[in-house]
Amino acid sequence: MTDSSRLAGAMRDRARDDFPGVGRVHRGKADGRGTSIALVASRFNEPLVEALVEGAAAELARLGATPQQVDLTWVPGAFELPFVAQRLARTGRYDAIVALGVVIRGETPHFDYVCAETARGLAQVARNENLPVLFGVVTANDAEQARARCGGTSNKGTETARAAIELLSTLREAR
Repeated sequence: MTDSSRLAGAMRDRARDDFPGVGRVHRGKADGRGTSIALVASRFNEPLVEALVEGAAAELARLGATPQQVDLTWVPGAFELPFVAQRLARTGRYDAIVALGVVIRGETPHFDYVCAETARGLAQVARNENLPVLFGVVTANDAEQARARCGGTSNKGTETARAAIELLSTLREAR
């Protein structure tokens, strides 16, 4: 048995929140009851983004959010996600914003600019507005990769919605 396999076995045997020298552990729970979530979705690559929206909405419902607690706003493309996320954050109506989109690499550097500025912009909105803004934008090298992440082998909309609920719960625990 190698050292790494012994360590992996020991890690599995230890309770998830049992760390020597740590008093409180804030992990959060997947409970969406009472939360208000804004989904902001890009219309570019709309059939793929629709799968992300469907996954996010279904996961939020599964975690206890009602349709009245979830709003959906469509924007033209991924580049517009940060601007609209900021506008929605400033309304004070939402506990978190989930940005959803699909950007597929083409033959020009356009992909790099759109992806970088979208990620940077959403992170900036979260920091400036002191509100969780989650990045559910699939960035793929080709359509096959994008399809796989939009409901093929996984759904990044589902994963990002769940992360939003868990993050909100963690933040409440840490108060």
